[in-house]
Amino acid sequence: MATVHLRIGDLIVSPPKDLKKPRGKKCFFVKFFGTEDHAWIKVEQLKPYHPHKEEMIKINKGKRFQQAVDAVEEYLKKAKGKDQIKPFCTHGECVSLSLKEQTDSDPEPSSVRRLVAGTVSGFKWESSVGYIHSLKSPFSLQPASSMEPITKRLKIIEEDTGSTSIQAADSTAINGSITPTDKRIGFLGLGLMGSGVVSNLLKMGHVVTVWNRTAEKCDLFIQEGARLGRTPAEVVSMCDITFSCVSDPKAARDLVLGPSGVLQGIRPGKCYVEMSTVDPETITELAQVITSRGGRFLEAPVSGSQQLSNDGMLVIVAAGDRSVYEDCSSCFQAMGKTSFFIGEAGNAARMMLILNMVQGSFMATIAEGLTLAQATGQSQQTFLDILCQGQMASTFVDQKCQNILQGNFKPDYYLKHIQKDLRLAISMGDSVNHPTPMAAAANEVYKRAKALDQSDNDMSAVYRAYIH
Repeated sequence: MATVHLRIGDLIVSPPKDLKKPRGKKCFFVKFFGTEDHAWIKVEQLKPYHPHKEEMIKINKGKRFQQAVDAVEEYLKKAKGKDQIKPFCTHGECVSLSLKEQTDSDPEPSSVRRLVAGTVSGFKWESSVGYIHSLKSPFSLQPASSMEPITKRLKIIEEDTGSTSIQAADSTAINGSITPTDKRIGFLGLGLMGSGVVSNLLKMGHVVTVWNRTAEKCDLFIQEGARLGRTPAEVVSMCDITFSCVSDPKAARDLVLGPSGVLQGIRPGKCYVEMSTVDPETITELAQVITSRGGRFLEAPVSGSQQLSNDGMLVIVAAGDRSVYEDCSSCFQAMGKTSFFIGEAGNAARMMLILNMVQGSFMATIAEGLTLAQATGQSQQTFLDILCQGQMASTFVDQKCQNILQGNFKPDYYLKHIQKDLRLAISMGDSVNHPTPMAAAANEVYKRAKALDQSDNDMSAVYRAYIH
């Protein structure tokens, strides 16, 4: 890879003194086109803009990407004929102006030379190239030469029910900055959802210690700066706030109550955040044992998929200890676009099961529609085209249907997990004598898909239950 040369310029800016920069390799402080955000980018992740421009425009069809390219071109047009430095690109969002270079050996920001590089635009790079999935800068700057750290501007919504929604604008932190908490973060479970969450926590400068039942899954995150915990108990003892994200109620209980489990590491003041989608009874049990040791408990299951987790666009639904929710603010901003606090422990589990019940039932209905179209001699692609132009149009519908038509069932949300959620939602309905006939019917279709060995495929593989 060619060396990236940046020149000293006239723009005088510097990161805030309390900013945590990435450890290790040399990095530059860059500004993002389109969002006006800033972040540290490793030098090896910067690529020449012009040689890759056309190729990346073909690959990236999104509106935001095109707007960013337009902004880059407008900047270049205005800068034409002036002393200008070659543009660069990096994976993720569109950026301009590398404002400062720093390595671990550099002195404090206030005493270093300030650098300015030319425009940088973000492109999606193949997995063989070093990249950053989605960048939420840890702070923002004032225009031109003035700068001051700010906290992320949030819209707080108080509802009649007493719930609160903290809404970040989007995965690029367009409305402000993320200042990572100085609390030590632990994370247990590096599956489809947990891996994306940990990646985004690290990118935003959090200090994270990880553990996974299959230890090899930790290696990638260790390379990115995470620390390794040998057991759940050790992670909890080392950290102030420990998150867990596992597959089902049994796994959640075993993680806390089993040998070298979470409970053995709990001490007064330690925080435990359960992100798994489980039943409210499991949450009640876990909350009781954690608080009995002086710990603080929050449940925070997430709505989304592997892709949304990677993009930092999850929706977090939290309940339990409100002070823990507030302590987790920067973590939730790093991993999601929106978080809701809805009261006492158990409420988030109930809400998430209802949400996933609706999603699972909807997915089964879409699969049923596609197969009925085929059985009656109608084009499945035309069915999808019409569906995506109507009131039910959504990214979810488009992606899942395209996956079905392409025969691509790589898991974005495991079929076995959505069936588990349907089962738990039906049981919850039974506990309050509320009928759930639609969910019950969908559950039977997913059970058939599981019998056809589709458990570890994406939920859209429920389609195969209709064609076998």
